[in-house]
Amino acid sequence: MTADSAPLPIAAGVRARLAQVHPIVPWLLVLLALLPLPLVLPNAYTQYVVNVMAINVILAVGLNIVKGFAGQVTVGHIALMAIGAYASAVLSTKLGLPFWAAMPAAMLVAAAAGAMVGIPSLRLEGAYLALATLGLAESVRIFISGTEWLGAAIGFEGIPPPYLGPWALDSHYAYYYVAMPLALLGLYFSFSILRSDIGRAFKSIREDALAAAASGVNVPKYKVIAFVISALYAGCAGSLQAHMAPGFLHPNNYTITEMITLLLMVVFGGIGHIWGGVIGAILVTIIDDLTRDYYEYRMMMFGAVIVLVVIFMPRGLGGIIDDFLVRRRFNVLRGARQTPRTDVHAA
Repeated sequence: MTADSAPLPIAAGVRARLAQVHPIVPWLLVLLALLPLPLVLPNAYTQYVVNVMAINVILAVGLNIVKGFAGQVTVGHIALMAIGAYASAVLSTKLGLPFWAAMPAAMLVAAAAGAMVGIPSLRLEGAYLALATLGLAESVRIFISGTEWLGAAIGFEGIPPPYLGPWALDSHYAYYYVAMPLALLGLYFSFSILRSDIGRAFKSIREDALAAAASGVNVPKYKVIAFVISALYAGCAGSLQAHMAPGFLHPNNYTITEMITLLLMVVFGGIGHIWGGVIGAILVTIIDDLTRDYYEYRMMMFGAVIVLVVIFMPRGLGGIIDDFLVRRRFNVLRGARQTPRTDVHAA
């Protein structure tokens, strides 16, 4: 064995040891690494933006499940977030439920709404399904705007923050320790779903629904499941948004503008790419915050970015990352195969 070939068995041994580690361990290490983040942020507003990033990550990952994994065209995901947000607000203010009970209940309400959204997907596809989900989004917003006990056009206020024993997590610094772990948990479950039989069924429907049905996949069942899982993520994000300081919701937070922003996160990060969606959610949240002074031109800029990404980066940032990793692995394998041949000729 030469000096050049010695690292190969070592690298193989390291990979074998890492393969024996439980999949949850890397996520726990990431959680520990992110815990000190609020200590280095300069002010509460920056911490608020970071919390919004965590909520948007949950929202983008959920949309990627139904759009990227299952290939269903939907532009009404923001309505499911609104349903989760207002359900959590009503349960906590009207019924007195704590956040830790209101959030799971709101997720179930959003999941029921997601199942109802998924039913039209059994007969509608493409632009027709997009129009149906867009109509749902506008219907939900108009319903909230005209309902007095939901705050109507004035807004819903007085939503309590989460409590951890006697301590209220009402500051943006404290709320980070609620939003960030839930974002990591959502990411972990999205990877688990992608590797499961459900994830493989989603991808088969995305590639060709007729071929998937011919192979034994229950296409209607998995289409509805995709919408339900995506709605669970949206409900979680909506509940987090509702209980974050100042505890106020307004129907104008769930307009077509917010839906376009959410679509940009997924398209820019890469449709069907989980890590790309995370990167897209973080970058678009930062861009959205920096361009608030140019409100009149934001949608024009976001629309232009979506068009340019679709033309020049159809797989988004996630596709660029995948191409880089594939090229690097190819170069490593090619170098590993050429090294023994060089040693044989030298001998």
